[in-house]
Amino acid sequence: MINSIDKNEIRKKKHARNRYYLKGTAESPRLNVFRSLNNIYAQVIDDSANNGQGATLVSASSLDKDIASKAKDLTKVEVAKLVGQEVAKKALAKGIEKVVFDRGGYVYTGRVAAVADGAREAGLKL
Repeated sequence: MINSIDKNEIRKKKHARNRYYLKGTAESPRLNVFRSLNNIYAQVIDDSANNGQGATLVSASSLDKDIASKAKDLTKVEVAKLVGQEVAKKALAKGIEKVVFDRGGYVYTGRVAAVADGAREAGLKL
């Protein structure tokens, strides 16, 4: 019998390994990225809140109405950059200036890197 490789399980294991080192605090929360086949999601999380369970402070995704309306003729990478800029604007509005980037087990290239670049351009320190 041929066993197929579950790439999402491998990604989850990588993410769990990285989470040992990445901790979002109140001073420097964690900017987490999740990408699906068609959409991308980013959220800023304070892991020290709620007895260590974590609390989402701000979030943005390609499904948000303002981003989706701009994203009609853009590529996925350009939309990811918009998501990074939007999450950075929301974070700066809440007084969050510095974050720890959590790539979620994905390779730091393409859409994941575009989110980080967009957040940096909008003024967030990664």
